[in-house]
Amino acid sequence: MCETFDCQIAAQRFFILQKNSIGITHLTEEFKLNIQSLGFTQFFEEQLSTLKKEKKYEKCVPARVSLEHKHAYRVISEKGEWLAAVSGLYAYEAFNRAEFPAVGDWVLVEKMDGEERAIIHKLLNRKSQFSRKIAGREIEEQIVAANVDFVLLVMSLNADFNIRRLERYLTAAWDSGATPAIVLTKADLCEEVEKLVSEAQAVAMGVEIFVTSAYTGEGIEKIRSLFKEGVTGAILGSSGAGKSTLTNALYGDAKMEVSGIREDDAKGRHTTTHRELLILPAGGCLIDTPGMRELQLWDQGESLSASFQDVEELASHCRYRDCTHKSEPGCAVIQAVNNNQLDQSRLQSYFKLQKELAFIERKTNAQAKLAEQRKWKRISKGQKKKHK
Repeated sequence: MCETFDCQIAAQRFFILQKNSIGITHLTEEFKLNIQSLGFTQFFEEQLSTLKKEKKYEKCVPARVSLEHKHAYRVISEKGEWLAAVSGLYAYEAFNRAEFPAVGDWVLVEKMDGEERAIIHKLLNRKSQFSRKIAGREIEEQIVAANVDFVLLVMSLNADFNIRRLERYLTAAWDSGATPAIVLTKADLCEEVEKLVSEAQAVAMGVEIFVTSAYTGEGIEKIRSLFKEGVTGAILGSSGAGKSTLTNALYGDAKMEVSGIREDDAKGRHTTTHRELLILPAGGCLIDTPGMRELQLWDQGESLSASFQDVEELASHCRYRDCTHKSEPGCAVIQAVNNNQLDQSRLQSYFKLQKELAFIERKTNAQAKLAEQRKWKRISKGQKKKHK
């Protein structure tokens, strides 16, 4: 087992962070969940069966990542809950951020003798992942939530209601491999609920929409019924949208701190500061995430079609296959805009996201080529050392 000094320091630092800052309630000794109730499905069982044949994993057990902070983790297994860090070999072979575990991931871990810590040796293939480009100029993927069955896209029915933002979240959600659902919160504070719901329905074809109010309890039971045993959902949305309030309602307790919104612009304050997987008392798992000031897309070209089905359907009737929908004759999309069948702002949103995704694709293709070169250079160096 690789018990590197760096791994131990990372785990110790994470323990101090948990105790002093996050204030997490650890599982009690009565914790007796089986891995199926944590979401360990046939998809992961097949991987485990294959990996267990390898001698290096024979002492490992499957565990789910419930918290992550700078490559230090908290994991939950049938045998308990431990602090964990990746092995030295794992860190050496990981080429980018996305290859490290994220909240919701299933990993193979080896418990350290006499300690409540473990070493992560293997990341199991993900069945779904909600990704975004990391904030800033750097072009790199960030896994927001892994192995989720459905994604709750939360937006409040106040002055912060934004259809263009919802289109962006839907585009990312369709590409995650999970089923998206929309949660419109704070219905008790809105006088135009039906109007705003209609606007959301217009851009979210085939997506279920829940209207909720933490004050009256409206819609909460319907959402709670989604969380069956072994099912995982993730909550995503901007700051102040009501994610923490919704989490508390689903959990049935004041699990997450709640903040208000700024009165001058209805913008939210950050409440949740970390991603965390929670086990709901009634069954199922919930991944709560920090509010996002911005959601920069990550390589979701195919999902753009799912999010803009109306535009794509119109485009199929254009005279030219390679129509850009800008000025070509016989363009069905332009005609729909002129006939008020398609909103001009929605078409502009489509163009904007299309351009953003094209930029990401160009950058990631170039980076992938460089990463492949570095990978083979490292492999070549290792082989030379063996032959010396």
